[in-house]
Amino acid sequence: MPEPWKRLTGAAGPDKKGPSGKCTKTENPDEASAKMENSSLQKSSASKSCGKNTSSHWLMKSEPESQLEKGVDVKFGTEDLKAQPNQTACWDTVHSYQARNFLRAMKLEEEAFFYHSNCKEPGITGLMKIVKEAYPDHTQFEKNNPHYDPSSKKDNPKWSMVDVQFV
Repeated sequence: MPEPWKRLTGAAGPDKKGPSGKCTKTENPDEASAKMENSSLQKSSASKSCGKNTSSHWLMKSEPESQLEKGVDVKFGTEDLKAQPNQTACWDTVHSYQARNFLRAMKLEEEAFFYHSNCKEPGITGLMKIVKEAYPDHTQFEKNNPHYDPSSKKDNPKWSMVDVQFV
């Protein structure tokens, strides 16, 4: 099922990137530090080299072709999202700690690229926005769900999800 990853886009070229090649704009563009998006979430003096026209987007990947997990088809693609009421759905069944942490960091109205993976033509297929911030993923508690996690407790859930809307 879907996986989120932080991707950043903007006017900065290869020679205008910070140390890790990824930068986000700060609340105050004149500040000397910019948030660096990597596993250690470093702060660095990279805002000048990143430029003022950068914006951050999440990259959320999903598999659009049929795939059975414990007898359940878990495919989810751009067309599936578009077919939902208000073109809105929960981005559930993410069972990777790093991806879960990214989900928990997502904020309302942030944008994400919808990326199809593990298919004939992988790539970005659409744009969506976060319409509900992280909350417990219901699939971890459903015993008949292929993503059931018996070690997750309702009073301290391991896994989270967000709601997204096609833009």
